Amino acid sequence: MTPMDQSQRHVRQLRAQADKLAADAERAANASERSRLQERAEQLESDSDQESMMAAGDIYPAQ
Repeated sequence: MTPMDQSQRHVRQLRAQADKLAADAERAANASERSRLQERAEQLESDSDQESMMAAGDIYPAQ
């Protein structure tokens, strides 16, 4: 498996986790738990976007 394949796989995993957390947030009865899950889902989505752009060469990691 090439590094690009590994990166794409990781991006897909992050997005799947974000989707699951967003769905869990929708079902959460407790407002604070819902908010926490939504924030975590948004962070994972942001992380996956950043990793995807780095793999494509669009951006470079902070030094």
